[in-house]
Amino acid sequence: MKEKIGKKQGTVSPCAACKLLRRRCVEDCLFAPYFPAAEPHKFAGVHKVFGASNINKMLQELPEHQRGDFVSSMVYEANARVRDPVYGCVGAISSLQQQVEVLQAQLALAQAEVARMSVRHFGWTVADLPSTPSQQVKSFFSMDMADHLNQYPSFWA
Repeated sequence: MKEKIGKKQGTVSPCAACKLLRRRCVEDCLFAPYFPAAEPHKFAGVHKVFGASNINKMLQELPEHQRGDFVSSMVYEANARVRDPVYGCVGAISSLQQQVEVLQAQLALAQAEVARMSVRHFGWTVADLPSTPSQQVKSFFSMDMADHLNQYPSFWA
């Protein structure tokens, strides 16, 4: 990951962390594998939110095979904290959960509309329908889709 700048001098270009912290990047730098010089924004966000010493301590405590995932998580959380300093990732998750609830309500309305339209189209009465909307939709499709396929064989062929 590190590149040599000059063969005569033997110097190594610093990783993004060492460059931002203005220190010499040693060969066994803990940050170098996870914060390459080509991606300085990764370390800048993590450093701003969590601090270099905290990230250093946490990286040292983790087994090496888990460090890459840890850094990815910290970068994601830091970016979320920059956008939403109070809630971070939790705010994004909460927003997505609200969207799911809205979409589930829209789906339930669409299923009820399908059941209502099937009652109208086929002349069923309420007594002919199963008790729940999901059973209505399932029974509508299971009973009548075969008939529709037989009516329009060229469409499905």
